[in-house]
Amino acid sequence: MFISLVSSRNLIASSYRFGSRNFAFVDTIKHQSRRTFTATSSQRFIPLHNNKRMPPHPNNSINIMSSVSMSAVEETQSISSKIPPLTTRAKLVSAKSSSLEQCGERIRSGNLVSFPTETVYGLGCHALDPIAVQKVFDAKERPLSDPLIVHVTKSKDALELWEASSSLSGGDISSTNNQQIEKQALTTLTTSFFPGPLTIVAKAHPTIPQILMANTGYVACRSPSHPIARELINAAKVPIAAPSANKFGHVSPTLAQHVYDDLKYEDVWIVDPTLGIVGTDDDVSPPPQDKDNASGTAVCQVGVESTVAKIEMNHNGDNNNDDGSSSQILGSITVLRHGAISSQAIRDALQKDDLLQYFDVSDSVKFTSEKTYNVAPGQTVKHYSPNVPCFMLGVSRQAGISESRRINDEELPILSQSVIIDYGKRLEQYKKHALAYRDLSSNGNPTIAASNIFETLRWSETIEGAKRVYVPEIVLEDDNTIEDGRALVLAVKDKLTRAASAVVVNEFK
Repeated sequence: MFISLVSSRNLIASSYRFGSRNFAFVDTIKHQSRRTFTATSSQRFIPLHNNKRMPPHPNNSINIMSSVSMSAVEETQSISSKIPPLTTRAKLVSAKSSSLEQCGERIRSGNLVSFPTETVYGLGCHALDPIAVQKVFDAKERPLSDPLIVHVTKSKDALELWEASSSLSGGDISSTNNQQIEKQALTTLTTSFFPGPLTIVAKAHPTIPQILMANTGYVACRSPSHPIARELINAAKVPIAAPSANKFGHVSPTLAQHVYDDLKYEDVWIVDPTLGIVGTDDDVSPPPQDKDNASGTAVCQVGVESTVAKIEMNHNGDNNNDDGSSSQILGSITVLRHGAISSQAIRDALQKDDLLQYFDVSDSVKFTSEKTYNVAPGQTVKHYSPNVPCFMLGVSRQAGISESRRINDEELPILSQSVIIDYGKRLEQYKKHALAYRDLSSNGNPTIAASNIFETLRWSETIEGAKRVYVPEIVLEDDNTIEDGRALVLAVKDKLTRAASAVVVNEFK
């Protein structure tokens, strides 16, 4: 049982309808002081753990936030950091329909379930329950400045999350027109790319919990194509918020084993398609011990997270050119994270429905600190990182550059303690000197590289004696690469860059 005790009496209630189900939540405004408590089975009250990593409020115009998230912002320190876990709590369950029905009930009741998607494993909770959302942040040790993605199965369920899809009545004519165009664009994008590896970020419906959105007012949503993910969402009968199922900043998981390695001390059920028997509620199932065999059973086909695209409409009066003439452009669609869906594919979808004339479509991938408020996940400069220091080796030391083949005597001992993760044989000349070596794709196939990248980064952590990991700096040139392939090259480049915290070196040291 959870209780929120607040000193302020200014409350605002909100409700949300998902399918045939109604949900109601109470948010607080103009908070003075408050504490959030949880009742244990013996009815003793202890403070819920706090997360001090949330930065100051980025937008003074937004003054509504869930009491749970506000308490977490203002007060706390993780109770789990004070009381180390004594036993594993995570539980592996099968992907049988009966098991997924139990997992769906678990989601509805406010608890956590990790499940595979076509991209990576997600850590799922009831998206409209602020307390359940807080549990995800706690389990991942994730800063509240990094928002979560909501997962649904139907496009209409996604549209209900965004403000443009609500009533268009009221407001001036230009505002209503912008909202209508935005709704048409959202409908086009969801129809074209759902289900699939595209996440769409748009201004949220007022009832969406602010903790879900890092208090930005924009909510991210996608529809996974993986059959297990879809069956789980349907079984839960609620939208599921799910970031990657790993500790914050670590390499994203593509196997149940990866999730267990990161979250075994957390209260989470992990759906493992390789299991055939569901344990009882009191059982904790250990992961399979044959890791080599397990690594061959990856269920996340794409292997890297979804493309994230934000849609934002211009404010009134912003539709004029510099010369004063009227412009057709009413808004922008910006790719914030590279994945399998390219910005060109988004342009093509809009063009097909005669909507491209209203939008400026571009790429704008950023590298931010943990303290920066983001409207989409995966923006921090250190992300997807192995537990071994990782660096990008600059192009001057890669294949094809004559100087790259020279290794001095000071570098050899460093190489002998280093793991090389290559792509397209860029660093193959160092293979015989390295402690361990793998190529994501020796012929530079971006689809294969993308599906291998996270598993390979985790493999680098298992190499005994490894002191460093080196990956190639990838510099893209204008070429005739197929657009979808180029999108995945950009995704691989992005993941390797963040794994190395964007640090490029030109020598082994």
